[in-house]
Amino acid sequence: MKSFQFTIALAIVFTSNISYPLQLHALPVNNHLASVKFIPPPPPPDRSATGSRGGAASRGCNTANQTVTALVPTYQQTLKQSEQMVVPIIQVWGLTNSEHPDFFFFVPYDASSIANIEFVLKDETSNKSQTLYRTYLTPPESPGIISVHLPPSATLSEVGKMYHWFFKVRVQCDQKQPMKLDYVNGWVQRVNQNSTLTEQFKQASIEQKARLYAANGVWYDAIMTLAKLRFTNPKNHTLLANWTTLLHSIGLEEIANKPLINCCKPRFNNTN
Repeated sequence: MKSFQFTIALAIVFTSNISYPLQLHALPVNNHLASVKFIPPPPPPDRSATGSRGGAASRGCNTANQTVTALVPTYQQTLKQSEQMVVPIIQVWGLTNSEHPDFFFFVPYDASSIANIEFVLKDETSNKSQTLYRTYLTPPESPGIISVHLPPSATLSEVGKMYHWFFKVRVQCDQKQPMKLDYVNGWVQRVNQNSTLTEQFKQASIEQKARLYAANGVWYDAIMTLAKLRFTNPKNHTLLANWTTLLHSIGLEEIANKPLINCCKPRFNNTN
């Protein structure tokens, strides 16, 4: 899959003018016909936010040899460890204003090939990793883009904190072959909504809110808002065009036309 990454060079000490937690500055969206295009915010100056947007290849279950893909922006950074050594670092990271955001993933397998689907959310900011939420999902009947919603019992409670998520699909293409793991992992960071953006939302339609979120770099809320509109208006060509533009803006044009599936309820939840 064609990759698209935002490139930022970092010194070894990760010097940065970015203050965390982020305080976003609202960007206006005046044209009601404007597309939903994501404007990426600066990534966190922390190499622990590395991840993988595309899972390990699992050939044989789908003709295109596609893999599980997280619908999240990626950032490529370079860490200079010495004069002779520069190490590439890829971050899979996005912002949210919500305590309970949705997470979106492209699953290229049908139910007959899937043994199970697991989603895990962790708090890894302390010395001891804490699992905040773990669930197993009902597999989709056919390939497509699915969502995972955090229940009320699983909360991004702390503004500014980054939370680590994992999405794992165990597939068995052939009963004679061993099970394979196709997975992705990345980060979500909750930030306060800018007061100017809050005022703009008072007069905004739901579609305009999606544009405002995207223009202000709040990825998880932008895609969540637009997806809800598409679920209620699946044949709306404008919403489909906006969805395509949004995914193009983070380099996921190859899955922009994949079906958005309203499915996959939790089979089992475990929340600390």
